[in-house]
Amino acid sequence: MTEEMYSVEQVADRLNLHVRTVRGYIRSGRLRAVRIGKQYRIAATDLDALTGQAPAAPSAARQAEVSSIVQIDGVDRAAADRLGTLVLTSANTGHDQANPLRVQAVYDEQRHRLKIIILGDPAATAELFHLLDAVLNADNGLLDREVHDV
Repeated sequence: MTEEMYSVEQVADRLNLHVRTVRGYIRSGRLRAVRIGKQYRIAATDLDALTGQAPAAPSAARQAEVSSIVQIDGVDRAAADRLGTLVLTSANTGHDQANPLRVQAVYDEQRHRLKIIILGDPAATAELFHLLDAVLNADNGLLDREVHDV
């Protein structure tokens, strides 16, 4: 039996939201969707999960999720971009695709500060922390540039 799928426009109509809002939910990981060609399709169960409706069958396995913020001071824009790309790439490869890590990197130009927000499975989050620790404590040139106030 196949599950009913909705387009972004149908979900927006059902929830009385703007289409851009629904796309934002998808990009942020708040609403799961499958990309088919250039369009997203949302399963009825994923829409139910977003709206808080109970799933059809309760999950037997317990799931835990970690939310973390890593703050790195004293980095310039180029180093922050390189580090953000490294973390995002690592988060998107080699992990359980059913429960992906959600990562966002935000750089504060005035304070020369990078904040990395991580949401996901404890084991995958720990792996990402090990990677960050290795990069930040290694003499590999990634963060070697001096930061100068303008």
